[in-house]
Amino acid sequence: MILGIDTSLGTAVAVVESDGVVRAEASSGNPLGHAEVIGTLLQTALADAAHGAIGQTAAAETVEITYVAAGMGPGPFTGLRVGIAAARAFALGRGLPVVAVPSHDAAALGVLLAAALADPFGETPRFAVVTDARRREFAYSVYDGVDDDGIPVRVAGPALAPRDDIDAVLAGLAAERRDVATVSAAMVATLAARAVAAGRELAGPEPLYLRAPDVTLPAPRKAVGA
Repeated sequence: MILGIDTSLGTAVAVVESDGVVRAEASSGNPLGHAEVIGTLLQTALADAAHGAIGQTAAAETVEITYVAAGMGPGPFTGLRVGIAAARAFALGRGLPVVAVPSHDAAALGVLLAAALADPFGETPRFAVVTDARRREFAYSVYDGVDDDGIPVRVAGPALAPRDDIDAVLAGLAAERRDVATVSAAMVATLAARAVAAGRELAGPEPLYLRAPDVTLPAPRKAVGA
């Protein structure tokens, strides 16, 4: 099973089987306070996962986590580092590999799966996942369906655009706008499972901040007389 963690928007934790069956999901929509809730959400998700898939009430069994999937953003500096640090700490404590997943890719998978469920024979036109990047900007990524591994095909982004310009930017990319307020940790874990099965890496180890953090280290002082 795969433990998914994402803090690019709210705080979300999920446990998903390798075939995509969701065992448990817990989340907080608050865009702040990630550090305060993530420990509780982890405990809740792992406890719920022991009783089978969501909706089941089977007798508790041991939850064997084999991978930890970390949502890498884009997102604010502080929020992202909380989730990534939690994922890495959990994995280190159990000797598990971490799978880095772009959060927008996970959101895109959710859009595509919902569309397929609504119309199994339809085709989802090119669309953009759009999230609030604060400072009067949006973050966006553009997608064209899925590839043979079931992974969303990202054709642009992630990138930032001013709030007043986002619609024009997406029009230039011929992409429908899909605003996303939360990223599902279940989709993060499901996408990680598909990447592992295909032997692919979806992201590098560095978070996708898109802009520099608000707080930077001061420059070293020069020695007196230098």
